[in-house]
Amino acid sequence: MTSATIAVDLTRQHRRGRLYVALAAVAWSTAGLLQRELTVNIGTQLAGRAFFAVLGILAYVAVTERGRVVHAFRAIGRPGLAIAVLMAASSGAFIVALNYTSVANVLFFQALAPILAAVLGTFVGEPVARRTWIAMAVALAGVGLMVGGPSHPGAAGIALSLFMSVSFAAVIVITRHQREVSMAPATCASQLVVFAAAAPFSHPGAVGARDAGLLVALGIGQIGLGLVFLTIGGRLIPAAEVALITLLEVVLGPLWVWAFLSEEPSAATLAGGVIVLAAVAVQTLGGGAENSQPPPPP
Repeated sequence: MTSATIAVDLTRQHRRGRLYVALAAVAWSTAGLLQRELTVNIGTQLAGRAFFAVLGILAYVAVTERGRVVHAFRAIGRPGLAIAVLMAASSGAFIVALNYTSVANVLFFQALAPILAAVLGTFVGEPVARRTWIAMAVALAGVGLMVGGPSHPGAAGIALSLFMSVSFAAVIVITRHQREVSMAPATCASQLVVFAAAAPFSHPGAVGARDAGLLVALGIGQIGLGLVFLTIGGRLIPAAEVALITLLEVVLGPLWVWAFLSEEPSAATLAGGVIVLAAVAVQTLGGGAENSQPPPPP
């Protein structure tokens, strides 16, 4: 295979990876819209969403692995177990952090994930292109404008939010560098952990038909599809770029609420969203040799 053919294949691979990660961000961004309509408590929300996410991802694993579900779960090994624990921890830290600090602070720390993923990636042999560093800095500024920047959160809020971002960045790096292993079973296991943690605080009897439908949409669509898309796309592009593209979730979330619930975002939110979109566009559309390097050996 010639070097030109390899370059073309890598470019196509990167395009597919960016598309899948963007689709993951789109799926995740519907959380606010759907959860606004729920009438059950937080424990029931988390348990119900995780339950249906497990069903959805399990179905995906059964189809892609041609029924060898047990084999697929055994094959994830230590990297898969690490992803399951880290992903569950990141999800849990996100919810708990909201009880100790503002949504704005949590979202700002979430925007640090690309930088943290880039730093972690350099430790395992994946250098970060200058274009990506610039795009991450611009995106962080855009998120800061959207949410007003951090507003002096307490120590607990900082610790939980930072733990959330570090855990998510680690998930992305592991997914990227263990690309020979299917990580869909690991994401399924992570939701099992969330379900086990939230189930004791849930009230299934309080779930009506409307809430059940919303929980199905959250579990299978918002969480399930989002995690599946992430595990597919996360193998194909650098970890820092994965985390950067997932920031589309922060931009799209308020837009869905605006479009369907008529909650108009502020001018700062719209301006910051445009900046984040511009940063992602510069990174994903820039192309070039610096964005088409193969990942380091697993």
